[in-house]
Amino acid sequence: MEKLTEVVYDENCHFEHQNWKSELDFWKDELKTFNNRLSEMITRWTTKEVLVQLEHYQNEFILHGGVIDDLQETIEEHEASIAGHSKIGNESMDFALVKRHMKFRDRIQTQRQIYANLKKEFFSFLTKYK
Repeated sequence: MEKLTEVVYDENCHFEHQNWKSELDFWKDELKTFNNRLSEMITRWTTKEVLVQLEHYQNEFILHGGVIDDLQETIEEHEASIAGHSKIGNESMDFALVKRHMKFRDRIQTQRQIYANLKKEFFSFLTKYK
């Protein structure tokens, strides 16, 4: 059995959640601008090679938007768990909540990397096809 060696306070997790929510909102806004850019490019390019790439990025942006929605929902669920935990007078989270939070933190970090790579590839594509 794992042993918890430090106390994790609700307010610290809440703070981290707020930061994640802001980051996810920013990603959503970015995806809107990326999709607008795709729409502009579709009107200018008619070659199959470019259209296939445009469709690829459109699909990637749709997928990433779904991931953002899922992450936001998970944050809300975790916030509700923390709120319920706080109502019973505990300021620190129990082991199960801490474990869920740490696992979710890893998920956010993984998604940051995936999103950063997608943006890098998209910007390279834009540079190539202006």
